[in-house]
Amino acid sequence: MTLEEKIKHLRTKAMEEARGEGNAIIKQHEDALRQLAKQHEEEVKRQVETRIKAEQVSAKQQLNMAMSKAQLELKREISATQFELKKELFQEVEEKLNDYMQTPQYQALLVTYIEKAARFADGKEMTIYLNPSDARWKDYLEEHTGMKLTISKEDFIGGVRAVIHERNILVDYAFKGALENESQKFSFKGGAGID
Repeated sequence: MTLEEKIKHLRTKAMEEARGEGNAIIKQHEDALRQLAKQHEEEVKRQVETRIKAEQVSAKQQLNMAMSKAQLELKREISATQFELKKELFQEVEEKLNDYMQTPQYQALLVTYIEKAARFADGKEMTIYLNPSDARWKDYLEEHTGMKLTISKEDFIGGVRAVIHERNILVDYAFKGALENESQKFSFKGGAGID
């Protein structure tokens, strides 16, 4: 082999070796870049999943808050409507009560109340009060019960009140207290979610 052939052969071998080393370095870099890209892709995927979960939690919280707010507003509306209906109902009850208080049945009821109060007093001294609106029936009631009646200064709508002085007891057959008691106890029942 000539010197020139030896140089050529040496150059070829050196070039092959350099290409091999260069290809190995390039492959190493490619592998490292692929690994880095894979890690980066997995990290981005984790971040996206975390963000999606956080957004889902936030959306659920916002939905729950909106639902709570809507339920609270609905309860307020129901409560206001119930209040108005209750008010109308008891106004109607008072009107019917006023109509009833013009009837002979009401006079008979007053007689019954006076007699019950007298039996309860069992002969003890007492004062029986009539509502001012029932003053027109005082004579009739005294005649039918044999009891002396006093017209009250306080309007208790209707009915009778009696005070047994010796025992310091109030016998209350007044409509005012009964109406107030019923109004406080009254509540709407039934329907979807209505207490």
